[in-house]
Amino acid sequence: MPIQLQKRFAEKFDDEIRFFKGWMDGPKTVGAIIPTSPITARRMASVIDTRSGLPVLELGPGTGAVTKAILEKGVAPESLVSVEYSTDFYDGLVASFPDVRFINGDAFDLDTALEGTGFERFDCVISAIPLLNFPMARRIELVDRLLDRIPRGRPVLQISYGATSPVSARQSTIAVKPLDWIVRNIPPARLWTYTRA
Repeated sequence: MPIQLQKRFAEKFDDEIRFFKGWMDGPKTVGAIIPTSPITARRMASVIDTRSGLPVLELGPGTGAVTKAILEKGVAPESLVSVEYSTDFYDGLVASFPDVRFINGDAFDLDTALEGTGFERFDCVISAIPLLNFPMARRIELVDRLLDRIPRGRPVLQISYGATSPVSARQSTIAVKPLDWIVRNIPPARLWTYTRA
């Protein structure tokens, strides 16, 4: 086996071990038992408008599978702001993507997490926060605050592993649309977009 291929397998294995450890240590803060598949990550990054001139906000990057897809989409590392709650994941992300602005903080307290960064408005938000682990009122409040940080019509994209949207479609201020259902992810993933109604 070529050395480059061996190295890629070793890195993937390390990511999966780190992800599984994170899930074992804090199952309520990690949404799946292995990292997001490259297919899913690319689909999530597809909502980005790289011509907008605005940075992208990523929430819950985990081991960086979606971070990598965002950068491959054409977002400059300095135009990506990524908030990770787990310090273990944060340390790994900083080592893997040294030019990205990672913040070890809480997405539910974004004002504090972004304080002093100079970042307030974003093109879109790409979220892998396990929203189903939180009460509906907190989910709605989070998405509502995220929508205040992006231009009208731009999406908050959310990955989820449930059958229905993590945020209720009955909320008049948030429009909910399914983007994709990806069976080539473990577990199969549903992607949702939230915009201002």
